[in-house]
Amino acid sequence: MSQVEVEKDQRRIQRYSLALPARVEVKVDEKFTWNEVTRIEDISAFGAGFTLTRPVKRGRLLSISAPLPRQLRCFDFLEPQYKVWGLVRRCIPLGHNPVAQKYGVGVAFIGKTPPASYLENPSKLYELSSREDGGLWMLMEAPSNPDENDLPSYLRRHTRFSIPESLLLEVLDENGDVVASEVTVTENVSLGGAAVFTSFKAETGSFLRVTSDRHNITIIAIVRGRRLGPDGVVRLHIEFVDRMFPLEGIEIEAADQNLH
Repeated sequence: MSQVEVEKDQRRIQRYSLALPARVEVKVDEKFTWNEVTRIEDISAFGAGFTLTRPVKRGRLLSISAPLPRQLRCFDFLEPQYKVWGLVRRCIPLGHNPVAQKYGVGVAFIGKTPPASYLENPSKLYELSSREDGGLWMLMEAPSNPDENDLPSYLRRHTRFSIPESLLLEVLDENGDVVASEVTVTENVSLGGAAVFTSFKAETGSFLRVTSDRHNITIIAIVRGRRLGPDGVVRLHIEFVDRMFPLEGIEIEAADQNLH
C-alpha cells in the first residue's frame, strides 16, 4: 500500500464525535422487530458508538440509518440517509437506574446488505473475519460455544451462572395477553438469557414475561430452545429481549459455591 493510500485509510478509520440522529432497527427473530431513534456519539467509516434503551447481544446484526457525511460512507454517497448494517461488538449497561437503563453499544459496519444466513435466521450470531479491500468488515458465523478467554470482559458473551433463581414465567399470546403462568427456578442465568425448568409446552419463538421478585424486575424474553433433561424435566432456553438480568448478588453466590 502506498503512503497516499495509507494516509487515506487512516483518515477513514479516524473516529469523529458527531451528534447525528440515527434510527437503529433490531430483528430479534422472524416475528419480532424493534427500532429506536438515538444519536450517534462517535463514528468512522467502519463503525459507530451510540446508546440504546434495550440491550443487544454481542454478535447480533442490526441496521442503522443516519445522515452520514459523504466522506464517512463506503456506498450510497448521494442518498440523504445512509443505511448500513452493523455487527454488535459491545453492549454495556450505563449507570444504575433500573427504570431508565441505557446501554452503550459499539458496532462494526459490514455493508449495505446482511448475509443470506441472516435472512434465513435473524437471531444468528456472527464474528468479524477480516476487512474487505473496500474497508468494510467481513463476517463468519459464530460458533455455538465460542472460546472468549482472550477477550476483555465487556466484549465477552454473557457468562452463565449455575444458580437457582426464583422466577415467575408468563406465556404471552400474539396480543401480549397472559395465557399461562408458573413459578419456577433457573438452571443457569446470565445477563442476556437463562435456562429455566418448566412444565410449559412453549415452542421456539414464543414470548414470555419473566418476573423476579428478589430483583423487582420484569423482562420480556423469547424462547430460543426447548430441551428435555436427563431428570425428565424440560428446560426452556430463553433470551432476554428488552433489558438485561441484574446479576448483583448472583455473581457473589456463584463465587461462594466455587469455594466450597
